[in-house]
Parts: sequence; structure tokens; C-alpha cells
Amino acid sequence: MATLASIYNKEGLTEAGCDEAGRGCLAGSVFAAAVIFPPDYSNPSLNDSKQLSARRRYQLREEIERDAVAWAVASVSPEEIDRINILNASIQAMHRALDKLSVRPAYIIVDGNRFHDYCDKSTGEVLPHSTIVKGDGKYLSIAAASILAKTYRDDYMMEFHRQYPHYGWDHNMGYPTREHREGIVLHGLTPFHRLTFGHINDGQLPLPF
Repeated sequence: MATLASIYNKEGLTEAGCDEAGRGCLAGSVFAAAVIFPPDYSNPSLNDSKQLSARRRYQLREEIERDAVAWAVASVSPEEIDRINILNASIQAMHRALDKLSVRPAYIIVDGNRFHDYCDKSTGEVLPHSTIVKGDGKYLSIAAASILAKTYRDDYMMEFHRQYPHYGWDHNMGYPTREHREGIVLHGLTPFHRLTFGHINDGQLPLPF
């Protein structure tokens, strides 16, 4: 496993890494996290959350929360996703996570290739940012954010699985698996489904045979 870099900006600015989880799901909120590590922080176990087992993600969550200078997790609801679309909702969730940080960053790095300018509400300043494709496999703070967003979203979906057990959310976490689609056909929609996703809104949700 390659060692991830500790910082992206060359000026040594306090840097927050951001990532989201749940963008491609049919149900549930989209979650995002922001993480600031100490300068020259190192953790060879950190990696993109998709490359880790669930057990390892939860172990690393404890390390991240212990070691980070600051961290925060936030979400955007299915109703908001339907209103503003999933791209804007994912970015909004990252902005909310940044708002919650107890230490203010001076620079932001984001997994992917899309982001909106973030204004620090305490200063009114628009912070510089960089988007980094596959950044969760390149930078420690983004990898950590991916793990926090994923694990906290999984916890959320497990809770709602207990209320709505017919969709397999305890293992598909709201993604459009065959079991999830069959559950929609057989049991209908829940208040947590994204009505603008997967032709749910016009009833065109065929079984994936």
C-alpha cells in the first residue's frame, strides 16, 4: 500500500480534507466529512474507504478522531437532495462539515473534480481550494474524511434498516442493488427514498433480471 501524502498546499497552510459518502444511493442522506491533521502527520494504514473492510474502517475511525486536530461530519437529507440535486447536495454536505470544524482551515482539498467556493463564516473570506481526482487514495486528510463519512452514514442506514427491513439497507446501505429495487417494487417507497433517483418518481423501476 502506498503511503499517502500529509498535505497538498505548498505554503504550509492549515489544510482540511473533504469527502462524501452515499452519492449514488437511492435512499438516505448524503454524508460528508472534513478532517484536519497535525503537520507532518503519518498513518500508513489510512486509505480510500472503499479499499478497506468495514471492520478496518471503524478501527481507523477511532484513530482519526483521536489524532485529528479537528474533524466534523454533516449530511444533507433526501428532501434536500431532491430539491437541489445530488451534486449540489454533496458539496453542501462538505460545506456543512467545514462549518462545524473547531479549528478553521486556511486551505481545502476535496476528493473529485467539482466543488463550490467555501466562505468561512467567521471571517467572510473565501478559502482557496483544490479538487483532486481520486484524492482519497492520495492524501491522508481526504482518506480520513472518506472513512468518517462512510462509517457515520453506515450507522445512519443501519438505524433506518430497523424501521424498514425490506430493502437490505443493513448491507447495501441504500445503493441500488437488486434486493433494494425488489423491495421498492414489493413494499413501495419510504420517507427516506430520493424521489428523483432511478426513475422512482415516474414508477419506472424495473426488476433487474
